Amino acid sequence: MLIPWESVIMINRTRNDLISIDIRNQMEVSVEEINFHNTLALIHKFMNFASYITGFIDGEGCFSISFNFREKLKTKIEVRPSFAIGQNKRSLGILKKIQQYFNCGSIRFSKSDQCYKYEIRNIDELQTKIIPHFRKFPLLTIKRSDFEIFSKICAEIAQKKHRDKKHLKKIIKMAFKMNCSGKRKYKQAELLNVLNKMKI
Repeated sequence: MLIPWESVIMINRTRNDLISIDIRNQMEVSVEEINFHNTLALIHKFMNFASYITGFIDGEGCFSISFNFREKLKTKIEVRPSFAIGQNKRSLGILKKIQQYFNCGSIRFSKSDQCYKYEIRNIDELQTKIIPHFRKFPLLTIKRSDFEIFSKICAEIAQKKHRDKKHLKKIIKMAFKMNCSGKRKYKQAELLNVLNKMKI
């Protein structure tokens, strides 16, 4: 029996006993060539959970870009991208499963929200694990718009463009188009005012 590589291409066990899948095109492989038992069942389970995660994030997740003032920085403004999910204690188990799926990030208790929060802030992990997941399994709600802006800003940060005054202004304006109903520590005008006063 042959299954197309474009559907599920390579199955590998990681050290956490998870299934990872690489997508390639125009290739086929026989089920017999894959060393795992019940391969099709594993594929089905993996794809279902990956889709489940996207649906879960559509309702419970948050993509955000926050800013803090840092005197030691050239621009005086720190940019902090974050992907997070908050749940109460009864749903802590699903946060652990999602953390295991992405194999990155941390879970902590947030006193301000009185809930557990799974969060990823590392730009490399956001670029290589979080963003690619939502490219393969797209969001369906308005949150998709936040994700698109978030992914563009992460790309700018990965290229160190946020260290440049001109690009940082662009990032700030983009960020304030996200999570319009959310609370922010600083207003857009405050951040831009700091940059406008700088001679760099």
